[in-house]
Amino acid sequence: MEAVGEVTAVGPGLTGRKVGDIVAYAGGRMGSYAEEQILPADKVVPVPPSVDPIIAASIMLKGMTAQYLVRRCFKVEPGHTVLVHAAAGGTGSLLCQWANALGATVIGTVSTKEKAAQAKEDGCHHVIIYTEEDFVSRVNEMTSGKGVEVVYDSVGKNTFEGSLACLKPRGYMVSFGQSSGTPDPVPLSALAPKSLFLTRPSMMQYTSTRDDLLETAGEVFANVASGVLRVRVNHKYPLSEAAQAHADLENRRTTGSIVLIP
Repeated sequence: MEAVGEVTAVGPGLTGRKVGDIVAYAGGRMGSYAEEQILPADKVVPVPPSVDPIIAASIMLKGMTAQYLVRRCFKVEPGHTVLVHAAAGGTGSLLCQWANALGATVIGTVSTKEKAAQAKEDGCHHVIIYTEEDFVSRVNEMTSGKGVEVVYDSVGKNTFEGSLACLKPRGYMVSFGQSSGTPDPVPLSALAPKSLFLTRPSMMQYTSTRDDLLETAGEVFANVASGVLRVRVNHKYPLSEAAQAHADLENRRTTGSIVLIP
């Protein structure tokens, strides 16, 4: 669902794109495992010369997700304390880097000491290894019982209730994924004691207009070019070896991002 490539032809009457342009897209229809694609011109964004196409291919979906989460869904500002689950994951890593750059105190949860070291590299001020300690009590300690302004939760079922418990009054619960399964239903009354906000956002609604798409991708590319965002492309495979890439991914033989090269 994401790719970067060179424009080889444009439709009649189309302006703003020309043969030779390097463009990228993310989301929408599947079909990026191909040597050539036909795409609607309004769904692609220009990749600036300052960003390597391989880096751009690896960061489009994750980077634009991080952008709308920290800049629009809940606007992170200096002085905020944020909790990021799966802090060493693809999107989690970018969330930590971006929130740190915006001046927030970043708390991240991870499953291993190795991932804790990476989360620290990526801007986490505090890292909780949730397999060894209770993240709710640790967040409570770290914030002197005040809680955090926002939780970015892509884990779902296993962390949902704990995430709500970590929030300060009028805090934002941003549930944007469910790697451990769909969270159990929560009664509306559960939000009342602390007047909490709960949202389940999707990138598609935050990039539905051309202006939103260009702004979102533009911020991602600007932060890559300036060094605010770093992405680890640790594996590159020929497109013909896509099946092997999937096998390695499923068997946890990969770290960071994987890029397929046609």
